Order: sequence, then structure tokens, then C-alpha cells
Amino acid sequence: MSRIGKKPITVPAGVTLTQTGQNIAVKGPKGELSFTLPDLVQGSFADNELTITPVADDGKASAMWGMSRTMVANMIEGVTNGFKKELELRGVGYRAQMKGSELSMQLGYSHDVNFTPPAGITIEAPKPTQVVVSGIDKQQVGQVAAVIRSFRKPEPYKGKGVRYVGEYVRQKEGKKK
Repeated sequence: MSRIGKKPITVPAGVTLTQTGQNIAVKGPKGELSFTLPDLVQGSFADNELTITPVADDGKASAMWGMSRTMVANMIEGVTNGFKKELELRGVGYRAQMKGSELSMQLGYSHDVNFTPPAGITIEAPKPTQVVVSGIDKQQVGQVAAVIRSFRKPEPYKGKGVRYVGEYVRQKEGKKK
């Protein structure tokens, strides 16, 4: 049985949750998101609590049960507080700056790397070596942060590259004479 799926989701004040069939729409102060529940689970909304239960009693339904509960909980968290991922640039001459709504980074290539964020995502560069990705959709924020990191992944010898704040990159020993 799913331990996560058993927990009911409490809808905070200021957030409206509407359920029509398998579709759940959440509207809050930061925006609006929707999610369609898989056919293996069903949701019931009463007394400002959403409870998700499996239809069948097999492994696939149990997996969808926990995943569906987490997806709806993340939507509620996103429309109330939002999500953010912080990245840092390490390396001599590595820096990032905003040019309008586009992120321009110098990552040791012969050219600047420009990145235009998708709709619903905001990117900031508070310091030349720091990039903050924020939005209301947790999956989209993580995906955009991963794309920015993929432009120059941290390398294990000098540690240069784009990494998440707090990410540990194991240092390897270099070649010996």
C-alpha cells in the first residue's frame, strides 16, 4: 500500500480546487494548474480535503496512487508559494546576465550561450555567477534548470561548470608524471 497516497491533501485558504471527473484544476494567488488523474485512481473532494484512492488492488494502481497524490500536492504548493532552483557558475570567466527576458551566459566557449525561458518560467541572475529559475510548475522548473546545467556540466578535475547550489561534485586526482 502507498504510504504517500493515503495522506489526504489539505487545500489552504486562498486556493480553489475544482474537480470535474478525472480532471483537477487548482487556482491560487500565483496562477492556475490542472492535472488529469489516471484511470487507475479516483479523487474525492470534501471539507477542503482531497483524498485519492486506487480503483484496483495491483502494483500499477498503487504506483499511480502515490504519484497522483504527489502531483496534486505539488500543484497546490506551486500556486501558493511557487518553486525555485538555484544554479551557480564556477570557473574563470564564467558569468551570466539577463538581456531582456533572455539569459546570456559565458561558459568558456568561443560564443555566448543564450537561453530563452518557456512561458511560465522566470529566470534571474542576481549575481554574475548565480542563476535562479522559478515558476509554479515543479516539473517545468526542474527541467529548465537541468537544461541550463547541461550547457556546461561540472567536470570532476577542476570543478568548472554550472551546478546546483549545494551540489557536491567529487574531485578526481589528475595525471601524474
